[in-house]
Amino acid sequence: MDVSKAIKVARLTDVGMHRDHNEDAVASDLSVGLLILADGMGGYKAGEVASEIAVLMIAAEMTEAMQTQSVLKRTESNLMPESKFLIEAVRKTNAAIYQISKHQLQCAGMGTTLVVGIFANNKLTVGHIGDSRMYCLRGDVLTQLTVDHSLVQEQINEGLITPAQAKHASHKNLVTRALGIDPHVELELKEHDVEVGDIYLMCSDGLSDLVDDAEITKILLEADGNITLAAKKLVQTANESGGSDNISVVIAAVEEPYPTEKGWVKNLLGR
Repeated sequence: MDVSKAIKVARLTDVGMHRDHNEDAVASDLSVGLLILADGMGGYKAGEVASEIAVLMIAAEMTEAMQTQSVLKRTESNLMPESKFLIEAVRKTNAAIYQISKHQLQCAGMGTTLVVGIFANNKLTVGHIGDSRMYCLRGDVLTQLTVDHSLVQEQINEGLITPAQAKHASHKNLVTRALGIDPHVELELKEHDVEVGDIYLMCSDGLSDLVDDAEITKILLEADGNITLAAKKLVQTANESGGSDNISVVIAAVEEPYPTEKGWVKNLLGR
């Protein structure tokens, strides 16, 4: 659904201080309430290919599905219909990236992380694969909405290391799930209620590895609603902290409710 009157978005991607090309990709289309961020990996510039395919293909698939679906009903599993569309879009995209990596030598082993947000009917559907993240700032409290699919996160879950130790782990960038690496991949999906005033941040690990949650919170609060300024400050802070990887952020600020519009029959009956 079109949420362009209710939500504003800022996106920014930066090569960082030590990379010679950018393997991150970001996109947004508020006409269908869509945000996408991907962080590619593998081979010389192959990660750049994977992330671009992911962003372009998922955006096209989601736009077509949501614009041509006249009646949106919850699925049998009680998921929002947008979740069903996203699962199918990710399935097709994973297959496409996997096939290209198998048949084009220069793209062998390529893959990408993925985080997608879909705003519809005062809710946010979040789908993710890998260690790119989605956060929500509500009031002055920052909450991480995604859990990394990474070796470090598995070790934290098993009690082998603490979150503090994880920040200095030598293998902290090893993901356990990525788009396009295997013939099939599981998309982790969650749905969240949205409140006016919420700020949502999607980012690649080029930000989250170098800027901690407390500093992210401070930057978002000090921007006081200027999300373009916030995006620039987040990227700048990551670069000042070493800029060891590409850095990408997508920020969405919810300014008004966005309920699904009732059809004319429901409006008539409602009277």
